[in-house]
Amino acid sequence: MKIYTRTGDEGTTGLFGGTRVDKDDIRVECYGTFDEVNASIGLLRSKLLVKHPWQDRLKRMQVAFMNLMSHLATPSGELKPNNAELPLEEADWCERWIDELEEQAGPSDCFLLPGGTEIAALCHVIRTQIRRGERLLVRLMKEDGVHPSIPAYINRLSDLFFALARAEMAEAGVEEERWHSFVYKTKKS
Repeated sequence: MKIYTRTGDEGTTGLFGGTRVDKDDIRVECYGTFDEVNASIGLLRSKLLVKHPWQDRLKRMQVAFMNLMSHLATPSGELKPNNAELPLEEADWCERWIDELEEQAGPSDCFLLPGGTEIAALCHVIRTQIRRGERLLVRLMKEDGVHPSIPAYINRLSDLFFALARAEMAEAGVEEERWHSFVYKTKKS
């Protein structure tokens, strides 16, 4: 199978089931954003040691994203029993991991400035990508049915990446920078 098909040269793409839509269709925007998230998780995994305790869990997450994207790329009227597995239990799985991470870093009681270590900063980038995808998912849900396990999983994932960033900071011994609302004063020239 060739990697190029030329079928998208006019600005359309094919969904599972054969329907063609514009490449800026909300469905394509939604699963495309989650594809970006999945690639960022791959980048995160590449920066972690092969034996890092997060590796297997992040790989599980990437597989769940591939399955989730296949559902989002299929109009609800065309879903078939052989579609990839939905993330039915993944929201609960995320909650259990978040609980473990909070035992390491302690509970969060304020807003934090994203950053710290490279790994923590990347976790915050992924968290914001997930939130963008979630906003697109809500728009898609207004147009077509989406299984309830998908938005639940996505909502937990952004919380999970916040917790991962905090756990990384705690492990590295780097102090979190708390956000305090104040006005910056500029020097007069």
